[in-house]
Amino acid sequence: MFLKRVATIFLAAFAFVQAEDSLPEIQFVPLNSLTESLEEETPYGLPRELMPLWDSLTIKQKAAQMVMVYMTPADFMLKNEFGGYLVMKTHLKHLDKFRENIRTVNDSMLIPPLVATDQEGGLVNRIAAIDTKWERTPSAKQMRTMSEDSIQALARDIGAALNEVGINLNLAPVLDPAKDSHGKHSFMEESKRSWGEDTTNASKVRAFVKGMQESNVACVSKHFPGYDSWSNSDHQIAVSSTPKAKMAKNVEFFKTLAGDIPVTMMSSVSFVRISSRPAVFEPKIVKMARDMSPETVILTDDLWGVSLRAWVSGNERVRSKNYPAKDFRKLVRTALMAGNDMFMITYPQKAVEMVNYLAALSKQSKYYQQRIEESAARILKMKYRAGIIK
Repeated sequence: MFLKRVATIFLAAFAFVQAEDSLPEIQFVPLNSLTESLEEETPYGLPRELMPLWDSLTIKQKAAQMVMVYMTPADFMLKNEFGGYLVMKTHLKHLDKFRENIRTVNDSMLIPPLVATDQEGGLVNRIAAIDTKWERTPSAKQMRTMSEDSIQALARDIGAALNEVGINLNLAPVLDPAKDSHGKHSFMEESKRSWGEDTTNASKVRAFVKGMQESNVACVSKHFPGYDSWSNSDHQIAVSSTPKAKMAKNVEFFKTLAGDIPVTMMSSVSFVRISSRPAVFEPKIVKMARDMSPETVILTDDLWGVSLRAWVSGNERVRSKNYPAKDFRKLVRTALMAGNDMFMITYPQKAVEMVNYLAALSKQSKYYQQRIEESAARILKMKYRAGIIK
C-alpha cells in the first residue's frame, strides 16, 4: 500500500512538471542511430569540417577535383584547380624547380592536389632521379621475399624521400596476378612488378602500405581487376579471356587490402568473359571495385592512352594531336558513366577540355551533377583523411 501511494505521488508530480514547463516527451535514441542520422545531414557523408569548403565550391571546381593532370607549370595548375598532379621521372631531374612548383601550388590552391608518381621499385623507379642511392630499389618480386619489418622500414624510407619533395601519393602496389589463367607467369610477374598470385602476401603488402603512410604518402592498388594480358594496354587494345572464377580470385587480393589502400586504379584491359569494353569503361567491373569499399577513390589509368582512344573511336590508328572532339567527349562521358572518380590524363590542354565538358554535363541533367559531386566528395574525403586538406 505504501509503495502504491509513493508511485501515485511521483506520477502526479511528474505530470505537474510536464504541465508547468511544457516539457516534450523524451525518447532515448541508440547512439549508433544518432551517429547515422547526423552523417545523413551532410551531402555524400562529408565530414562537417569540410562543409564550409564544399558549400563554397562551384560545380566546375568540383569537376576539376576529378582530374589528375600531367605535371604542368604552377600557374596552369592554379588557373585550372585540378585535383591531382602526375609526376614522372623527368620532372624529378630538376629538383629545385620541382620543389618550387609544388610549394607554389600547395600555398596558393584552395584545395591542395594529390601529387602522384609510380614508385613501385625495380623497373618502375622514379626516385632514382632524386638520389643515386635509390638506383637499385628492390622490385615488388624482391620485396615479397623480405620480412614484413624490413618491407615496412624500406617503404618508410622511400616514402620519406617522396614526401620530402612534395609527393603524397604512390601509384603502387601492383596487385596484378603473378600467373595468368593458364598458370604461366604473367607480364607483371616477368617484369617483377607483381606482389604475388593471391592473398598470401597481403600482410607484406600491408607492411609496404603502412611504411608509406608513416611518411605521409598514401598508396594506390592497381590494375583492377588484375592485369594478366601479355599485351601492353597503353599502346594497343589488350584482351584477356580470363574465366570469371580466376578473375574473382584476382579480385580477392584487392578486396583483402581495400581497407588499407584508399585509391584503386582501373585496368585498360578488356576482360571479354564480362564485356568487350576495357575494364575502366565497363560499369560492371568498376562496380566490382566500388563494392570493395564505398569510400575507395576509383582512378583511371591515362585516358589519353592510345588503346582507350582507339576503342572509343573504333579505329586502331589514332593520331594523338588530331583526336576528334566528339570522340574525346565520348571518352570522358563513358569514364564518368562507368563510375570512375578521378580521371588521369597526360595531355594538359585536354585536361582543361575535360573539366569544361564535365561542368557542361552537370547542366544537362541532375544525374550528371550528382555523379560529379559524388566523386568530388569522395576525393575530398580521401584528401582530408590523408592530411592533405588540413
